[in-house]
Amino acid sequence: MSAAAERPSPALRTEAMEALLVERGLVDPAVMDRFITTYERDVGPLNGAKVVARAWTDPEYRERLLADGTPAIAELGFGGPQGEHIVVLEQTDDVHHVVVCTLCSCYPWPVLGLPPSWYKDPAYRARVVREPRTVLYEMGLDLPAGKRIEVWDSSAEVRYLVLPQRPAGTDGWDADALAGLVTRDAMVGVATVAAP
Repeated sequence: MSAAAERPSPALRTEAMEALLVERGLVDPAVMDRFITTYERDVGPLNGAKVVARAWTDPEYRERLLADGTPAIAELGFGGPQGEHIVVLEQTDDVHHVVVCTLCSCYPWPVLGLPPSWYKDPAYRARVVREPRTVLYEMGLDLPAGKRIEVWDSSAEVRYLVLPQRPAGTDGWDADALAGLVTRDAMVGVATVAAP
């Protein structure tokens, strides 16, 4: 039997580590629970999905969002560290936007939560700039050959949020129902929002 097969599952190891840290007084479980709740409910892709759904249902809001993302996003109560200056990029029939941070992992936490591991991976950071169509295809997004791809490099000064195209078949849907369709990956530009 291999050493990997003998190791407990990552979830079991995580629970054991947490129990040990709590037992030794190094971690307060209430503080950990507050952090988890914050990133599950108050910060994360759900916030970005609400921004996107509002833009899809309110043309005036969409105009404000595209003109100056940060204050428009703040109208919905989202802002703070890592969200001081957010530019919103709109997907169109002709242009597909994808976001990367080539230097580290600058990311708009207030609307997307913590960055996924692939976003921080050096291979993604280097390759998406050189061969975006190939990288997107490998991630499951097959774009038409004629569609131009624009790669945007986040930095400490500016972070990006992609406004995906609204999927067909959602006419008459309210913002809450639409928000349920929006994924983090679509707001980074490595996916599209699937039709219901």
